Amino acid sequence: MKKRILFVILGLVVLIGALSAVKALQIQAMIAQAGNAVPKPETVTTAVSRAESWETTLTAVGSLTAVQGVTVAAELPGKVVHIAFESGAKVEQGDLLIRQDTSVEEALLPGAVAQANLARTVLARDTEMVAEQIISQAGYDASVANSEQATAQANNIRATIGKKTIRAPFSGRLGIRQVNLGQILREGDPIVTLQSLDPIYVDFTLPQQELSRLRPGLPVRMTCDCLPGPAIQGRITAVNPLVDAETRSVRLQATVTNRAEKLRPGMFVNVAVGLPDRQKVLSIPATAVLYAPYGDSVFVVVEDTEGKGGKAVRQQFVRLGEKRGDFVAVTEGLKEGETVVSTGVFKLRNGQAVVVDNRLAPPFAKAPTPENN
Repeated sequence: MKKRILFVILGLVVLIGALSAVKALQIQAMIAQAGNAVPKPETVTTAVSRAESWETTLTAVGSLTAVQGVTVAAELPGKVVHIAFESGAKVEQGDLLIRQDTSVEEALLPGAVAQANLARTVLARDTEMVAEQIISQAGYDASVANSEQATAQANNIRATIGKKTIRAPFSGRLGIRQVNLGQILREGDPIVTLQSLDPIYVDFTLPQQELSRLRPGLPVRMTCDCLPGPAIQGRITAVNPLVDAETRSVRLQATVTNRAEKLRPGMFVNVAVGLPDRQKVLSIPATAVLYAPYGDSVFVVVEDTEGKGGKAVRQQFVRLGEKRGDFVAVTEGLKEGETVVSTGVFKLRNGQAVVVDNRLAPPFAKAPTPENN
């Protein structure tokens, strides 16, 4: 009985040893196969670094202001009896906006005009009489004073009627009406805002060290999130002679056209001032850069160093400059004419084999216009 148990245990040990040996051989074979395996080359698109001449620009954030903008207000107290405009309407200079109650002035005006006519008639008669020395010089002077006083009284009533008949001081776009029929207005009460929108001013500031390069007439390109598409062109029309003592910046004003009146005072915009001198840069697509906290890099396409006749990539750290549309300038780390991977750089590693296929390469432009805008 004991011998039988011993034989069973011995058989189990032999079986386990055989299974362990077979498994060890399998694992060794898998390790050897993994060590000899060659990863499949990654398909990439490429672009060639090019030397270009870029326009030198100064960028800033600006704010839009109207060339002319006021809040039309009441000059004299009175009741609103007529409103002649609609909110948001476009008006021309001199168009009637509102009329206040002028019934008292209109009732007084005929009497004042009659008094002025009578005074002028008396003055004309006294002029002939003083020439013939029929009346004294003092009597003639009194006639002159009475005539001027009566005329002034009539003109004063006309001026009051004119001030209560409020008209647009210039052409532009009205805001939201702030008065109602029958409302009693006090002096200075707002009626409606009026803004001249075409053209429109762009106010922005730049550091004082750029002042020597700035002058009226320089081109300005303006972009705004409310107007996707090409930049709006304009020109600098004024450079403030005073530098802000707190920020050490100078204020500038540019003028741009706004025929569609999509730009409104108070909006913020991005401004780029074009300078006459140009800068030479080495440009590559911005998607070719692998951005990382320890440094930006690109993958340069080179011949496979292992002599397999294919292509491989070499990771190259670079220093970047200004960005222009889909392109970015490289100031250090890259030479003109070198080929870099233009898309999918996040999935590459140094020395990896690649296959170049530019059939699906996206188009790159300095002023892109995405379709989903």
